[in-house]
Amino acid sequence: MPDLLTGRHVLVTAGPTREPIDPVRFISNHSSGKQGYAIAAACAALGARVTLVAGPTALPDPDGVETIHIETARDMLAAVETALPADVFIAVAAVADWRPAQPSDRKLKLDKASFSSLPLVENPDILKTIAQMGEGRPGLVIGFAAETHDVEALAIAKRARKGCDWIVANDVSGDVMGGAENAVLLVTEAGSEAWDRAKKGRIAEQLAARIAEALD
Repeated sequence: MPDLLTGRHVLVTAGPTREPIDPVRFISNHSSGKQGYAIAAACAALGARVTLVAGPTALPDPDGVETIHIETARDMLAAVETALPADVFIAVAAVADWRPAQPSDRKLKLDKASFSSLPLVENPDILKTIAQMGEGRPGLVIGFAAETHDVEALAIAKRARKGCDWIVANDVSGDVMGGAENAVLLVTEAGSEAWDRAKKGRIAEQLAARIAEALD
């Protein structure tokens, strides 16, 4: 069991990104990084060489995992591309979709002129970039979909849109983001499979085992 992923390189992203507005403010989200960190640890426990590209979290680096800390979505993409090649890419991170077009190098004052309009630009789509890269693409590319409604339909659509192999979808309308448990839906070419709610560590172990099975 511990050697199921020996000789494989697994690349994981986790946590949020932070997109600066000014030196003291940023755009981000509630991701704790717990699920991504647990997946990195579970793959390492099966013998994989694991690279974890992590946004800002309060979590300690997982044992036996090379952890690269980043702040922004562009930082994350650059770190992922540098870490390639990999056998498996697992995009767990909750990447900010947008960033301020022109972050200020000074703290913005609270007046209408500063905050009545905050122009935004789209961040790079890390999952889509890796899933559709062609030569050098990891053999198995897995995305995550955090949804609050129509979870299965949106996950199926996301898998097709991004070009990834699997989507792990979850309903984050409750306490999932930051919580200790998760209930996920695994969407593959073969269909959808619901997993029972469990500790995030257990979900990670199930996913690592499925990855090993798919690579065997």
